[in-house]
Amino acid sequence: MLKVHTLNDQICPHTNNAAHGVEIPSGARTLFTNGQVGARMDGYVPDDSAEQFEIIFDRLSHILTASKMSFADVVKLTVYVTDKLHLEAFHRVRAHHMKDNNPAATMLVVGLFPRPGVEAEVEVIAAKLGN
Repeated sequence: MLKVHTLNDQICPHTNNAAHGVEIPSGARTLFTNGQVGARMDGYVPDDSAEQFEIIFDRLSHILTASKMSFADVVKLTVYVTDKLHLEAFHRVRAHHMKDNNPAATMLVVGLFPRPGVEAEVEVIAAKLGN
């Protein structure tokens, strides 16, 4: 079982109550994804950032499933956006998919992505005991 450290009595709370740290137990399998962007299978990138985040979380779901994991096993999210205004959509979509899991997170506002129209990229680290 993952051990979540949320130290709101010692450290300023994160936005949306993200954990300050998540401890992975010995013997757990660990998955690192590459950054996922909001491009559909045909390469189309929608203009709406919320729709891009839905595609991103769908892609992440496929990767987690292939590893016999789920969003409940995510211990760290790293989020890159081209504008901080996209973070509101991220928080909404993340809450829908992550449910009660609020893993550690880093969010960065960056320049343009190499692929035209991409406004966000998300990578995760997940861990799970057993096979």
